[in-house]
Amino acid sequence: MQIAVSRVILYVKDVANIAAFYQRHFSMTPLPDATDGWIELSSGEGGCNIALHKAASSQKSGAAIKIVFGVPDVDAFKNAREAEGLAFGPVHRHGDFAFANSKDPAGNSIQVSSRGVRKL
Repeated sequence: MQIAVSRVILYVKDVANIAAFYQRHFSMTPLPDATDGWIELSSGEGGCNIALHKAASSQKSGAAIKIVFGVPDVDAFKNAREAEGLAFGPVHRHGDFAFANSKDPAGNSIQVSSRGVRKL
């Protein structure tokens, strides 16, 4: 039996700020069951959701996690997001795919990658 990833939970200090980041830069939409300290964002199209959970006051910032967003054209996506203030590192190319890394405002590693994404 195959089990699909349904969500990734990020424990963050500022749930609203991080939610706004993913909504703005990755067009994610909040699901209706948000509560104080929890919001789940849908990527649509059957993709993986991101749940944001209020971090404990003892949690250090950052996490050992990387969220990968599949995009057909890494350069175009990177250029569009950088025009809106989201900085990326260089685009790396390996064979028939490319990727670039960044971080969200909470210090979580994120990546945009064309690996496995069908070109339209």
